[in-house]
Amino acid sequence: MKELRVIPMVTLLLLSDAVLAKSLPEEPLERRCWLQYTADRTSVSLFAESTPVTFSNLRDGFQVRSPFWVEFGIRGMGVIPAGNKREKSGHHHLLIDTPLPSSVAEPIPFSDKYRHFGKGQTAVVLDLPPGPHDLRLLFADYDHRPYYVFSRKINIKVSGNRKDSPKPIIDAQRFAETCQAWYQDEVSTPPPDGKLVYVKNIRDGETVDSPFLLKLGVVGLGVAPEKTALPDTGFFLLNIRKNRALVTSVRLSDGQTETVLDLNPGDYDLDLSFLAGNGQPLLRDQLKVTVGSRTQSPRK
Repeated sequence: MKELRVIPMVTLLLLSDAVLAKSLPEEPLERRCWLQYTADRTSVSLFAESTPVTFSNLRDGFQVRSPFWVEFGIRGMGVIPAGNKREKSGHHHLLIDTPLPSSVAEPIPFSDKYRHFGKGQTAVVLDLPPGPHDLRLLFADYDHRPYYVFSRKINIKVSGNRKDSPKPIIDAQRFAETCQAWYQDEVSTPPPDGKLVYVKNIRDGETVDSPFLLKLGVVGLGVAPEKTALPDTGFFLLNIRKNRALVTSVRLSDGQTETVLDLNPGDYDLDLSFLAGNGQPLLRDQLKVTVGSRTQSPRK
């Protein structure tokens, strides 16, 4: 009882919102389709030649129903809300149907074309009209001045409104075509309302090759480095266990949202926590993964 009394009420409320990791699809064709893209989502070499900022779930050429989910990823830098000056840290901006700003000295403008995520958000639900659109992520400092760390531009097509358009179904006779449509819709489907911490690119029970990239996200709160004490923010802590024994801990205390894991073959429990700046637990998630084989070591 004494331990419960020292945890603020807000912490207890947030912990109650935590959910278990999303499982692999139960329907055989959907599961086969999801697992077909595992390497694309988790491969370390996938980003070896790319820019540090990426769309975690979308790819160039995707077709989606609106509103749709857009996840932001960055490596080598940390996330922190706007207005807080910190080296190698900043926040995301989403450029919609517009070019990169011409000046690195001027703050990024505020408009429907330049969406700011100054609370340290790692994703957004986007509602765009049907038709083609181009998207790009741009990372900026505390004063909204771009670092000129940005993603490649991707082109997507909004097929229609999510409420009026049926979810794609996989047809065994046309698996390749219909799997692609189902998968693009699946990864762009917005999560349920509420606060949660989650692994973006792996589901409970999935098998991966090591080393693999792990992308972390939070809904309803923002990311900030440890000990910054900013309201409604936190940082990620990952405990990795095998047969209940702790293998390693990864504390992303600088506001990082991605990490590379290099594990021996076997079954592992990933215990993911989202902690407030003072270290108090806010949200928690768990999932099991199997490392099927080891490939080369991660590139430096």
